[in-house]
Amino acid sequence: MAAGQNQRNRKNDPMLTKTGKPRLGPLNVEQLNKLLEASNKPKQKDKIRREISRRPMLVAVPSET
Repeated sequence: MAAGQNQRNRKNDPMLTKTGKPRLGPLNVEQLNKLLEASNKPKQKDKIRREISRRPMLVAVPSET
């Protein structure tokens, strides 16, 4: 359980796992970059960088009109 809570009073947070670690899957690249800046643990930073590299970079293509 996350952060010293017991099963009776714990509210499920869809952005955290059962152990309190953040879920990186539903975040977009902008949110991941913000999380990377806020993080100060090397292990977490590595996980966030790896997740960013998995995401396809979306580039806006100018339309011809």
